[in-house]
Amino acid sequence: MQIFEVIEVNEFPYMITKQIYEGDKVKDILRDDKCYLLVDHNLTRIWTYNGPKSSLKIQVFGAKLAEMLNRQLQLKYNIYALNKYSENDQKFQEIMEKDLGGGIAEDITKSAFLEFSDGFKVKADTEIILDVNVNKALEYINGIPSPKNFLRKFVIVSGNVYTDEEISESFVKEQKVVKKPFKLGRLNRGFTAFLSNFATRFVIYDRRVQGLEMYIHESEKDKQCLLEAKIPIFYEERFSKERSIDALIESFKIPDELPKEG
Repeated sequence: MQIFEVIEVNEFPYMITKQIYEGDKVKDILRDDKCYLLVDHNLTRIWTYNGPKSSLKIQVFGAKLAEMLNRQLQLKYNIYALNKYSENDQKFQEIMEKDLGGGIAEDITKSAFLEFSDGFKVKADTEIILDVNVNKALEYINGIPSPKNFLRKFVIVSGNVYTDEEISESFVKEQKVVKKPFKLGRLNRGFTAFLSNFATRFVIYDRRVQGLEMYIHESEKDKQCLLEAKIPIFYEERFSKERSIDALIESFKIPDELPKEG
């Protein structure tokens, strides 16, 4: 397994990689504030790993560098996100135990960017698609483990706001409590501001923004101010439930006989 750290630099191309040689296994290398590209030559896979404390800029750079690394390997490798697995997942543990070794992949340096014609005109596919299937998006988002020591309070998919609701499901021999997204309502038009003490996470699949998750640290869970949705929401029952106009008119009528006291 070859490991490359994503490095930010102050001049063009603003991002490069640095191969890491010191260490015996993958678990000896990864740090929470760094981003890495892991090249598995046996499985022909490139794993991207974003440390939970790494900056958004470095994470974006890492995605671009993973594509360039794949082109360097003649597009024979598939790119996967290691962050899709929790630290306790068997797949994650298997990768952590892999030995570091050599390989044919090389560091991406400034010269790799200059190989493009006309100076450094780099053509990148930056298209982001916002239209998604809500049910499939929620299923994909819920399949990704939450950041360690954080609790998800809200998730926004296609303009709809959800929160996690605990539901008891009965099985043949046991009763299990599971969390499922409960729809609060939909966002209004215009600009929406969020509380600064929410940690946010974008979930993107195949350049499609699946949704936006909002987390609080588990140490803050008892502070009620954090549990309130400080965002304008139109609740569904005001719009989705039909009402009869006859029932409304009937409610204003005075009955022929009033109930007797006593």
